[in-house]
Amino acid sequence: MSRIGPFADDDAAAWVMKSPDIGTAMAKFTNAVYTKNRLPMRVRELARMVIALDNECVVCQNTRDSEGIAAGVDEDLYDHAAQWPTWPGYSPQERIAAEFAARFASDHTGLRDDDEFWERCNQQFDAELLTDLALSCAMWLGMGRMLRTLDIGQACKITL
Repeated sequence: MSRIGPFADDDAAAWVMKSPDIGTAMAKFTNAVYTKNRLPMRVRELARMVIALDNECVVCQNTRDSEGIAAGVDEDLYDHAAQWPTWPGYSPQERIAAEFAARFASDHTGLRDDDEFWERCNQQFDAELLTDLALSCAMWLGMGRMLRTLDIGQACKITL
């Protein structure tokens, strides 16, 4: 049950109108993360799922992109997200993105100070892709925690 209003368990959007200016801006940011992102889809989706698991956000965990299958995203990618350090089905770039997402969500200052990580990261991402990854993780972390904290849309299965 939503903590901010009488919204149905499968309504992940109506609450935005409780703050139309900020909500509309957040919706535009969210749209940009999904429609303007330069990350390969598998990289984006793995990083997103790692944060969704950290946030314990069911709507985030259930979200799928309709273009994902064509881009090589299958359920194995999602099913093994919690095993990102060891599952052999991820590329080096996907694994670095998953590590970035996990540490961004749980140890951001440790991540900042880890020169060895940044050396590995810079082998996989140029500055533009890393910027897209960081901005995407910021949106997913904030939105996912907000949705989970306020118990909004947790029964949703969203297809982008």
